Amino acid sequence: MADSGENSALFPIFILSVIALPLVPYTILKLLRAASKRDKSIHCECSVCSRSGKHHKSIFRRISSFLTCSNLTVLLLWVIVAFLVYSIKQSSREIEAFDPFSILGLEPGVSESVIKKAYRRLSIQYHPDKNPDPAANKYFVEYISKAYQALTDPVSRENFEKYGHPDGRQGFQMGIALPQFLLDFNGASGGILLIWILGGFILLPMAFGVVYLSRASKYGGNFVRRETLATYFDLVKPSLAPSKVLDVFIKAAEFMDIPVRRADEEPLQELFKLVKSELNLDGKNARQEQAKFWKQHPALVKAEMLIQAHLLRKADTFSSNLQQDYKNVLQLAPRLLEGLIKMATVPRTAKGHGWLRPAIGVIELSQCIIQAVPLSARKAGSGSSDGVASLLQLPHFSDAVITKIGKKVRTLQDLQDMTFQERAELLSGVAGLSASVLQDVEKVLELMPRATIEVTCETEGEEGIQEGDIVTVQAWVTLRRANGLISALPHAPYYPFSKGENFWFLLAHTNSNDVWFSESVNFMDEAAAITTASTITEAKLEASGASMEEITAAVKDAVTKVKSGCRLVLGKIQAPQAGNYNLNCHLMCDTWIGCDTKTNLKLKILKRSRAGSRGGLVAEGVQGENGLEDEDDIEEDEEGDQSEYSEDEDEDEEEDEAEVEKKNNNRKGFANGSARRKGRK
Repeated sequence: MADSGENSALFPIFILSVIALPLVPYTILKLLRAASKRDKSIHCECSVCSRSGKHHKSIFRRISSFLTCSNLTVLLLWVIVAFLVYSIKQSSREIEAFDPFSILGLEPGVSESVIKKAYRRLSIQYHPDKNPDPAANKYFVEYISKAYQALTDPVSRENFEKYGHPDGRQGFQMGIALPQFLLDFNGASGGILLIWILGGFILLPMAFGVVYLSRASKYGGNFVRRETLATYFDLVKPSLAPSKVLDVFIKAAEFMDIPVRRADEEPLQELFKLVKSELNLDGKNARQEQAKFWKQHPALVKAEMLIQAHLLRKADTFSSNLQQDYKNVLQLAPRLLEGLIKMATVPRTAKGHGWLRPAIGVIELSQCIIQAVPLSARKAGSGSSDGVASLLQLPHFSDAVITKIGKKVRTLQDLQDMTFQERAELLSGVAGLSASVLQDVEKVLELMPRATIEVTCETEGEEGIQEGDIVTVQAWVTLRRANGLISALPHAPYYPFSKGENFWFLLAHTNSNDVWFSESVNFMDEAAAITTASTITEAKLEASGASMEEITAAVKDAVTKVKSGCRLVLGKIQAPQAGNYNLNCHLMCDTWIGCDTKTNLKLKILKRSRAGSRGGLVAEGVQGENGLEDEDDIEEDEEGDQSEYSEDEDEDEEEDEAEVEKKNNNRKGFANGSARRKGRK
């Protein structure tokens, strides 16, 4: 075994190696990510958002954003590395090989007289009688004297010249790069190392693993409690109306942890008066409904009223305690809503489909929470499926402003279709808005996303789609903004946290309320989107037998499309029984109201023949036996964009709208091809 001093000296080198191996590449990766961030602002710069201070980075917020757990850990590890490097440098002399010629400043092979002369010269400099410095005394005794003795003794000098050591040939030495205190405890070294290995490398990791797994077992995806997901799964029904989604949403187990204080009783009673009109209470049995509402778990009652007050933009009236609870509720909202969407679209039916109506309701609730718009504002008005909700999200817009411009502008689309001059004349002349307000409105309109969808459904390697086939759904989603940005943070001054845009792609059959395929689409992470598009494109072309040149060109085109604002969505579905299906492709944003896109996809499923032969590709529409489009076979399930928040609609009015919708929706599609639809302008 090597000397214990050498083992202790090697321990810092061992620790430095263990830390540096993962630390160096991880630090380089973090620096590259930080350098790749765009300098261009991606948040709304209107005066309303600026006053909210949500995106303003003060010195304290900048320091807080830097002092994250990850950054602090990296910084601490680099401090440890610097300390270890310094320690190794200081102790390097102690572990250097003994070289008497080097110590005396001589070349190998010199005569004994030269050795004595060098010794006398160094003695004058380091001898205790000549130099009172303790360090000089130590160096003279431990190095100079030993070097002189080794070179003046014939045997020692011969051993050193032959074997490199004054004592002759040395055997192979092994050591453990651990400090002495780990190997020797109160003079007993037997079994101490085994105890350290057992405790430090086995028991301690196991303890951390048990704690981690016990906590992780409580949470599902996106850090949502499994108890919450189970509750959502049980409460979501296929007929769940969008106006009733909030009643399901507030049943989350996370909201049960909201503190219920006696001091909050009076403020909550006052808050109930403000939000009473927005609660789903039956007007005929108001007292019974109110009593039933207050009998719920106090934390859930509190959470629902806080959310309703947020939708009415009354959060500024909260006390300090309610303010903290309010922020906790809204901070939990995005991930809980995402979990609720997944519980709505998870396969429920025998065919493996989710439910469309509750999924749309959850996304619309998310839009209202981010924009702080009451659910009642979504009730369909004249010409608008979103009511006045889409206009209320614009800065400085109120019910009074919307009423003034109601003769010319009924929907957000109407306002966007106007030229800048027309909008300025309308908002300043009719609504009486100032020039600064007009500028804020223009900034938000330029920030709003406009999406287009290109969808294809095909059975790979086959011309047609037969029942039971695995169908590949591929969609290119393209996002455009008037200000040129691809990824951005929405205008949401009343939501106290930064929330990125998230889009949901839903391939659904409206008549049966089935979601065939759903996928989340995010435009914030371009690097991940490039990787996904490249991998999918390469795998698809390799399976089709394309050449390397074709694959390289296709991958390059896919990367270019992603950089220009496109995202690739890919999924697999099983073809249902033979027939003609009129599907809807929904692209819904969870942060903006009125920026959703929907297109038709006509799909023809052929009967599976005994011989396994397949019909040819139907180029356009869905054709009958005579080669013409058979209207009786096509399921016309277009319901328009009518909001489901309005439950008492006149039946005659619905029939008239259906006729108009049927005439205007003469869109083209492909049975085993594609459907393309531009989003709202």
